[in-house]
Amino acid sequence: MAPLPIKFHELLHLSAIDVAPASIGFNSCTLESDHYVCVRQKLSDDAQPEVIIADLKHDNRVVRRPIKADSAIMHWRRQVIGLKAQQRTLQIFDLEQKQKIKSTTMPEDVVFWKWYNENSIGLVTDSAVYHWNVFDPNQPSPVKMFERNANLAGCQIINYRVDSDEKWMVVVAITQQQGRVVGAMQLYSRERGISQAIEGHASAFGTLRLDDAKSDTKVFTFAVRTATGAKLHIVEVDHDASNPQFPKRNVDVYFPAEATNDFPVAMQIAQKYNVIYMVTKYGFIHLYDLETGTCLFMNRISSETIFITAPDEESAGILGVNRKGQVLYVTVNEATIIPYLLQNPANQPIAVKMASKANLPGAETMYQQQFEQLVQQGQYLEAAKAAANSPRGFLRTPEIIERFKALPQQPGQLSVILQYFGMLLDKGTLNRHESLELIRPVLSQNRRHLLEKWLAEDKLECSEDLGDLIRSYDLNLALTVYLKAVCPSKAIAALAETGQFERILPYAKESGYVPDYTSLLQHIVRINPEKGAEFATALANEGGGPLVDIDRVVDVFMSQNMIQQATAFLLDVLKENKSEQGPQQTRLLELNLMNAPQVADAILGNDMFSYYDKARVAQLCETAGLYQRALENTEDPAVIKRVIVNSNMMNQEWLVNYFGRFSVEQSLEFMDEMLRSNIRQNLQVVVQIATKYSDLLGPNQLVDLFEKYKTAEGLYHYLGSIVNVSQDPEVHFKYIEAATKMSQFTEVERICRDSNHYNPEKVKNFLKEAKLTDQLPLIIVCDRFNFIHDLILYLYQNQQFKSIEVYVQRVNPARTPAVIGGLLDVDCEESVIKNLLQSVNPNSIPIDELVSEVESRNRLKLLLPFLEATLATGNHQQAVYNALAKIYIDSNNNPEKFLKENDQYDTLVVGKYCEKRDPNLAYIAYRKGENDLELVNLTNENAMYKGQARFLLERGDPELWAFVLSPNNMHKRPLIDQVISTAVPESTEPDKVSVAVAAFLAADLPAELIELLEKIVLEPSPFSDNENLQNLLILTATKSDKGRVMDYIHQLSNYNAPDIANICIDVGLYEEAFEVYKKTDAHAEAVNVLVEHVVSIDRAQEYAEKVETPEVWSRVAKAQLDGLRVSDAVASYIRAQDPSNYNEVIEIATHAGKDEELINYLKMARKTLRESAADTALAFCYARTNQLSELEDFLHSSNVADIEASGDKAYEEGYHQAAKIFYSSISNWAKLATTLVHLEEYQAAVECARKANSVKVWKQVNEACVEKKEFRLAQICGLNLIVHAEELQSLVKQYERSGYFDELISVLEAGLGLERAHMGMFTELGIALSKYHPERVMEHLKLFWSRINIPKMIRACEDAHLWPELVFLYCHYDEWDNAALAMMERAADAWEHHSFKDVVVKVANLEMYYRALNFYLQEQPSLLTDLLQTLTARIDVNRVVKMFEKSDNIPLIKPFLLNVQSQNKRAVNNAINDLLIEEEDHKTLRDSVENYDNYDAVELAQRLERHELVFFRQIAANIYRKNKRWDKSIALSKQDKLYKDAIETAAMSGKSDVVEELLRYFVDIGSKECYVGMLYTCYDLLKLDVVMEISWRHGLNDYTMPFMINYMSQQASTIETLKKDNEERKAREASQKKEEDNTPILGGSRLMLTQGGSMGGGSQTNGITPQPTGYPRAF
Repeated sequence: MAPLPIKFHELLHLSAIDVAPASIGFNSCTLESDHYVCVRQKLSDDAQPEVIIADLKHDNRVVRRPIKADSAIMHWRRQVIGLKAQQRTLQIFDLEQKQKIKSTTMPEDVVFWKWYNENSIGLVTDSAVYHWNVFDPNQPSPVKMFERNANLAGCQIINYRVDSDEKWMVVVAITQQQGRVVGAMQLYSRERGISQAIEGHASAFGTLRLDDAKSDTKVFTFAVRTATGAKLHIVEVDHDASNPQFPKRNVDVYFPAEATNDFPVAMQIAQKYNVIYMVTKYGFIHLYDLETGTCLFMNRISSETIFITAPDEESAGILGVNRKGQVLYVTVNEATIIPYLLQNPANQPIAVKMASKANLPGAETMYQQQFEQLVQQGQYLEAAKAAANSPRGFLRTPEIIERFKALPQQPGQLSVILQYFGMLLDKGTLNRHESLELIRPVLSQNRRHLLEKWLAEDKLECSEDLGDLIRSYDLNLALTVYLKAVCPSKAIAALAETGQFERILPYAKESGYVPDYTSLLQHIVRINPEKGAEFATALANEGGGPLVDIDRVVDVFMSQNMIQQATAFLLDVLKENKSEQGPQQTRLLELNLMNAPQVADAILGNDMFSYYDKARVAQLCETAGLYQRALENTEDPAVIKRVIVNSNMMNQEWLVNYFGRFSVEQSLEFMDEMLRSNIRQNLQVVVQIATKYSDLLGPNQLVDLFEKYKTAEGLYHYLGSIVNVSQDPEVHFKYIEAATKMSQFTEVERICRDSNHYNPEKVKNFLKEAKLTDQLPLIIVCDRFNFIHDLILYLYQNQQFKSIEVYVQRVNPARTPAVIGGLLDVDCEESVIKNLLQSVNPNSIPIDELVSEVESRNRLKLLLPFLEATLATGNHQQAVYNALAKIYIDSNNNPEKFLKENDQYDTLVVGKYCEKRDPNLAYIAYRKGENDLELVNLTNENAMYKGQARFLLERGDPELWAFVLSPNNMHKRPLIDQVISTAVPESTEPDKVSVAVAAFLAADLPAELIELLEKIVLEPSPFSDNENLQNLLILTATKSDKGRVMDYIHQLSNYNAPDIANICIDVGLYEEAFEVYKKTDAHAEAVNVLVEHVVSIDRAQEYAEKVETPEVWSRVAKAQLDGLRVSDAVASYIRAQDPSNYNEVIEIATHAGKDEELINYLKMARKTLRESAADTALAFCYARTNQLSELEDFLHSSNVADIEASGDKAYEEGYHQAAKIFYSSISNWAKLATTLVHLEEYQAAVECARKANSVKVWKQVNEACVEKKEFRLAQICGLNLIVHAEELQSLVKQYERSGYFDELISVLEAGLGLERAHMGMFTELGIALSKYHPERVMEHLKLFWSRINIPKMIRACEDAHLWPELVFLYCHYDEWDNAALAMMERAADAWEHHSFKDVVVKVANLEMYYRALNFYLQEQPSLLTDLLQTLTARIDVNRVVKMFEKSDNIPLIKPFLLNVQSQNKRAVNNAINDLLIEEEDHKTLRDSVENYDNYDAVELAQRLERHELVFFRQIAANIYRKNKRWDKSIALSKQDKLYKDAIETAAMSGKSDVVEELLRYFVDIGSKECYVGMLYTCYDLLKLDVVMEISWRHGLNDYTMPFMINYMSQQASTIETLKKDNEERKAREASQKKEEDNTPILGGSRLMLTQGGSMGGGSQTNGITPQPTGYPRAF
């Protein structure tokens, strides 16, 4: 026997720890996890209750605590216990810390509770479900999640489950129904807020990863056993659109035959294996695959019921406790599960997936075989997937990797080895060998982003070998690897080589290296100029200032002829593109233009600099051959003319776009110069320019330009690019002309064929003059524009017969008729025309047009050979036969035979052709083609009435008959004569004659019709006995000659009697109809005529007595009944013994009050009839005649009366005693109760209602009591009604319609205390109070708002205008937007400031904030600032400012603006500044403009400089100074004589010219103090020669002397310092040179950075020689 796929053993026996059997049950034993079993035990009434806790993870250690509680549940892992007492009090204790964590009291009993995660407990009460996070200090009491469904009412809750995201919850319950346990579940979605009632016994939530899915799929599983079978359901919840759709699984659950009452009791999901464990009441365990629902195993593990289960900590197995006290543990046997599944071939895919997911043994052979098979089949991707997912990675070997590397790569796909590694990356981290093997193909495919991603995710094992492999491709990534692999030497070298000099020092300190950075810089410049430039750049950009002299660095680079390094360095230094850097920018560009033009080209192309000498650069660019850059940097037309002719040296697309900056005249001038200079070289680009700017330059001018240089090629290409979009006829004509000159006849042909914009006359004339060898373009033009005769004349005159044939054969055969006509017009020989016709396919020639053309020229006979040849080829066009017919008619070549025997010609056309030539031939043609109207007109015109009559009878067409028999036809009479005398007697076809008769009838010709019919019917003929004609004769007589009808009835015998009788009745010939029925012994129909039409009941009665048949008596009785002769009718029915019409007899007799006669009739009827209506009528007759004793006897006897209906009728008509007898006999307590109410027996009525125990009964009695104003009894009934939510509304309407408002409120208030009180009662009471006692509404809402249907109550409050109450409801319904809106709209009643602030911050619609601000602005402006303070974090400050600026209320929000000015928003700053200017608060304004710079500085300064107060003008000067508008600031300060400000501004400007100008101003105005202040403040900006000149010229030597002394002293000190530094530098350089020659750099061993040799043979790029890196090549 194969080993079981599960491991099963007993963890603990509760009896072993002294747990009594009575304590082992669902209500006293709990198992929340695989850590603890908790049992409540009380051995006897006198014994102390205790809680026993068994720790399953610590050798079943037992803890006993004397605790009295209704329920106890342990935490999953911690020593925390939850206790429940008195069904409502909940407490959470930490047993280890011996302290209480939380406690609460629920508003209702807790019927079930459970830990659903590490922190929270789920609580189920009678009406709702709560969640309680016991470790969250912010959650003191449970939070209500959802209401319980009605389907759980009366059920025992056995479980509660929550998914990992807490988005889905399910309550599981069971109940006893019809001898079996029925499961009920309530599934709730937290996001959607809806519940679903499901029938089920056990459920669980889980996740699984589908194939090719990006994320896990959430599933909900549940099992149910119904009366008809058992099912396991697996459905997806919260589908992720990026994942495949999970198909719903419904699988049968097998139960043994002996387990009839077994059902699922628990379900757990082992996520480790994707297995569902399901446990049943009888101890069976089922294992199902979570993805497919396949049953994997089923067996019995316990003879006793397992009443509680829990998953283990690893989500691999399931624990359970049975009623014996065994704590059982079941899990998958990892050693045997896979072999067990493989025994069934159908389970192999499940086994493979499970082995891969859980790393289980047993599938190695299958994986190996599957792998080999997939490789052999060429399914390499699937083989890679199998190897990557192999259990325990047994296939992840170097050999497998080598095999994958050897596999061929599929076109358009990644190599197999890379895909294999991708699968491994999805599973985890690669080892060193796998990392190396993966990186090689990744680097070869240049997919470095993958490498970066993997390194960031630690998917690779870093090593020195990996770094060496990567560095050849990406030094930065190699550096990352070196750093992670701790390789200091290579890391520092990589840092230097990658230019990451800022990281060298921190890493050197970390690794113990202390390099000499100065020596390193010199060494790098000498050995590796690129890295030297980067290092120099880093030193120059040091945060504390440049560490090297920039000019010196440049000189060093230039001394070594390191153009590239100097360029890189200067590019970095000049990157800010400042105006003062113009000379350096020019030098940089000169340097590269003279040495490396490509680099200069790149610099200029990147638009990096703006202040260089453009004229100089343009000249150098032209010299260097960079003509495009020369054009970019010049505006001189002469230079442009000189350069632009070198178009072959420029980017064509750029050059075309470059012309977009010129005017029309300039563009044409430059294009002219280009063509003049070198037309062959520049023609192509000129054409492109002309094409792009055609609309701007004008096609006509461009055409003139090209024609000026006689370049048909240019004209052809230019016009070819615009002709398809141009509608200019001249463009099209010129293009045709140019294409002709270029011999591009295909284009000529295309334009002639497709264009609709050329002048056809002009083109036609041009093409004729061009005398092309191929006349096809001319033919196309003439064909399109109908110049056929001109074309034929031209071709004929030029003997172009071949072109004519081409035209009719290839171009347009449909034009052959016109061609033939043209040839006839030019007297072409007939042989030529015939040959031409013979060369054309007849099927493509419109024969009609051809015949018309030839016929119009009286040459029709010319076509005879062609037409006969056409027929011989099998062409049977109708037009061919038409033409032949005309020829035969004209030639009198036996036309009559042709017209009769041939069926192909158009009879209408030929007939018309013959009408004037020979009417008989026309008659033959029209008759053959059934051309009715033409034939009629022909015969009328030629008095051929006999032929017309025969044709009409032969055709048998009713419409044609109607036409010829119409009153407007003047030929009608002779035609009718021929029909009657000739056509009809000759005819032997009844159908044709019938059509003729019908036509006469339809034409309303009764006299003629009778004449015709008498000739046919009364006289001997084949139609004498024809039934239809006899019927028609009588019918016609009924319409036109009624006196003959009776004679016809007697003379004829083969007519249809019923039809004739009905016709007679329709026309009022009742006696004739009676005679017909009487003649045929149809007694019933005969008496019916007497009754209904003759209206003689007496004659009918006499006839009945004469024939004496029951059916006749029944008909007479019916007539008598209809005539309200009730007694006679009853007697007749009794004589006929016919009870069939009992319903009508009962109805009429009842209305007539003939109860006694009706009783006799019904007694007769009951002899043969057992119908409910009859017995019911008899019983009611007894009731109406007050024969109550007979009624009771009847009811006690056998009957089929509808007693309830009789009682209802008696009740309606007021026979309450009889109704009481009726209802009592059938025990109908409901209606009996109502009847008793009418008999004023109210107490008895209520008793009857109680016996009925039906909503309908209570409703009826309630209505009756309310109607009789018995409100006490009505309230008793009402209380039994309002507990049913569906009846509440009707009861409320009943009371309100009757005006009993207070009584209604009393009923609803009394109902609030009922056990079954529901939300509708609280809601309706609130609505009633809002209508009739509004002062009590708020109190009611505050007490019961949680049990009220708030949306419905909101509508009621709106209708009642209860605005505070409306706001209250909105707030408690979380409708904060509506609450705020209501407070604003009804401010007088509902607004309160603090409440409004609390509400408005919670609204969802941001527009509500601004509406609130408008409201406060209008209603409460004094509180506006407080509201703004509350909303500051939520509103758009800019919008608020605009809103208050629009209403001119900015001063109101000044505190708010000052508060938010820290955000430095322009709108706020502008508003504050405007307000401060208006208030003339210059101090605050000064602080504002200095601290917050987001405003239009120029505009504000311009406003302030015109202000009348000097303080504001001073602020304007400061603003100008802050924005570097030095001249404006100084001028304003000088204007207000604020010389100190002017001096400070000049000093801050840093510009010598500004300082010098202000200094001269002070000298001019004679302000010596300001002059001295300038010398002191602007010392660094003043030139010595300027100061000396001013001092000498204006006699200010005494004031200037301190400046001179200080300047001379500083100059002398600087010279001395430079001299000393120069000597020291020379000595140091000599010493260093000596050391460098004798010792290696950086101490004992040289860095690899300096060891590598130069790579020979390197090519230069942009004039710069590549430098060695110091690393050996890896390939």
